[in-house]
Amino acid sequence: METSRKPKQNDAMTILFVVIAALISAINLNTFVHAGGLFPGGFNGFTVLIQRIASTYFHIDLPFSLINYALNALPAYIGFKLIGKKFTIYSILMIILTGILVDFIPVHNITEDILLISIFGGIVNGIALSIALKGNASSGGTDFISMWISKYTGQSSWNYVLGINAVMLVIAGYLFGWDKALYSIIFQFCSTQVVNTLHTRYKRMTMLIVTSCPKEIIAIIQTWAHHGVTQLEGIGTYSGKPRTLLYTVVNTNDIKYISTHVRKVDPTAFVNVIKTEMIGGNFYLEPIK
Repeated sequence: METSRKPKQNDAMTILFVVIAALISAINLNTFVHAGGLFPGGFNGFTVLIQRIASTYFHIDLPFSLINYALNALPAYIGFKLIGKKFTIYSILMIILTGILVDFIPVHNITEDILLISIFGGIVNGIALSIALKGNASSGGTDFISMWISKYTGQSSWNYVLGINAVMLVIAGYLFGWDKALYSIIFQFCSTQVVNTLHTRYKRMTMLIVTSCPKEIIAIIQTWAHHGVTQLEGIGTYSGKPRTLLYTVVNTNDIKYISTHVRKVDPTAFVNVIKTEMIGGNFYLEPIK
């Protein structure tokens, strides 16, 4: 039975994810965000805010890329030092591509319905960010801050991003109208919920496996997921035969692989997977690189 770790995602696949995410993000900014006069979350939102302040109050049209690159300089440095070098490099690539594409792609309004814009724009924004995270990158800015919090707490922190964005929305509401700020909250909430659903790095599942082949299954779990397993001996009351109960907590991403290989080793195994809300003690989480 092959129990080796899953192959690492190659750089070409990561770049593909980054390009797709940057393209979706840029299109979203030049369609939904522009049409609704909204302020997306993170440093993209701060960039849009600065652009509109410059245009409205100083009659200066500033390029999106120039502002966005300047704002992301410090967070990128923090990400490089504290999160992971490859993660930060790919995030910088996405920041650069998004800036170029926003300045290049023409602005186009899909709909004038502000509620539809807020909801579907937020969903598209969340999808773009989730694709970037799947490729081991991010859109920069507050994403670096969120990833840093998650790295050291072991918990998803995307809901905290809403709090960070509150300052920007207060400024935007005061300068451009509270209706835009309130609709932007809907946009950001939808985006955050999509990311919370699709980004599973910090989600954990409890596995309870009843089997007659404990050694082989323990080897799969320990080699693949790097997690310990608690082994309990018992008797199956239906068959009256000895059975072993294996208890472990793993990342959501590992569930499919482990379950598939458990079936190959022991087709009669009983597997129960339970959502884990909180754990205490040591838990291995593959580092961000």
